[in-house]
Amino acid sequence: MRTGYHHGDLRNALIRSAAELAQAGGPASVTIRAAARAVGVTPTAAYRHFAGHEELLEAVKERATELLTASMNAALDRLDRIEDPAERGLSRLAAIGQGYFAFALAEPGLFRTAFAGGLSPMPSLSEVEASNPFGRLVEAIDDLAAAGYLPAERRPMAEFAAWASVHGLAMLHLDGPLSSAPREARELALERTIEIIAEGLGGVALAPRMREVLRHVARG
Repeated sequence: MRTGYHHGDLRNALIRSAAELAQAGGPASVTIRAAARAVGVTPTAAYRHFAGHEELLEAVKERATELLTASMNAALDRLDRIEDPAERGLSRLAAIGQGYFAFALAEPGLFRTAFAGGLSPMPSLSEVEASNPFGRLVEAIDDLAAAGYLPAERRPMAEFAAWASVHGLAMLHLDGPLSSAPREARELALERTIEIIAEGLGGVALAPRMREVLRHVARG
């Protein structure tokens, strides 16, 4: 199917087509030739906008990351207003995890593409933009520290522990032994992962009401 484009907008048309290829077949499906064919131009025309496959893939990775962030933001937007700072921070953390996990399961091709081809060196935490997935996580962890829920001695690298837990769970569902698990098992796995992260950050067991709040958020 040819994707039409406005004159002078071939670059964006190629990115959109390449993102559709990634959505269907993951990062390995993103090539200059395939994107050009989908748009209805020659590879030579596409090469005027991208030096090669790697440059096009990088643009699609950025698009996939934007969509991943949008999923996390949508989960955050669904939260009710919460007055208690610690409860608010934990709920935000759970929503970020839910949005991340939901995107991985709904868009496995784009999720894999977001992390394809190696990652750039991680900037310092002070330079991480709140508009990207990792930035949203750092923001939530900082909120828990400011609320006094996360002790100062537990703050260093806490975002990496939380990220690794949810990302690892997503990969177990996409490419691991949980790939054929029923929906109920997937939901329970995410609920328990978020509960364990929350308790690990604070170093205390969650109150029954807070546990139920996090379970509700994790279910989306």
